[in-house]
Amino acid sequence: MAGTPLSDDEAAPDLALAGEAQPFAHLSRGEAAYRAILDQIREGILKAGDRLREQDVAARFGMSRTPVREALGRLLEKRLLETAGGRGLTVRALSPSEVIELYSMREILEGAAARLAAQHASPPELAALADLEAAFGREGADYGELARVNRDFHAAIHRAARNAYLDEATRVLDDNIALLGISTFSAPGRPEAARAEHRAILDAITARDADGAEQAARAHMRAALRTRLSLAPSHRP
Repeated sequence: MAGTPLSDDEAAPDLALAGEAQPFAHLSRGEAAYRAILDQIREGILKAGDRLREQDVAARFGMSRTPVREALGRLLEKRLLETAGGRGLTVRALSPSEVIELYSMREILEGAAARLAAQHASPPELAALADLEAAFGREGADYGELARVNRDFHAAIHRAARNAYLDEATRVLDDNIALLGISTFSAPGRPEAARAEHRAILDAITARDADGAEQAARAHMRAALRTRLSLAPSHRP
């Protein structure tokens, strides 16, 4: 179903992803297409090796091919997609060494964010973190929901850190994190362990213990990496 062509600076409609409406109405069409494809990679709907054809993506999201072409070009430039001979563009798979490098940088950035949050977080920000920590432990949540709450928890820490350069460095990693695919929370016992790790981070931030917050956040990332590398091949490295 082809959508009515719009210029790239026109507002994009809400796009339905995996059965859920995503609020992209405030974005340009090109940015909306980029975010939509990235979300499907992050949620595991698009997997490593999956082929992306311009016309198919345009039909899926009810968009013209121009913004989709722009989005695919950006994804290729960022090395989230790769050319696969006659198959066109496919979702790129991270090698085990790339996964380790990615988590090494995450460990540094999350540790720095937690340290700064311990120094700068306001009482309302601490309350918001506590709410997110509690939401992560809610019974009955599937691993997709846990992953979303986890992202919100870490984003709240970064907001409390109040460092624009840290935010910029984190944004560079965020898109590549989408290539990791299925959440580590699909691994048995990982949600419970992660909640304890979140609690340790929150406790240190609340206590204004900058050293403790950084150490807890870095330990959290190391534990996540161990789980990531232990996932079955079908879940990617």
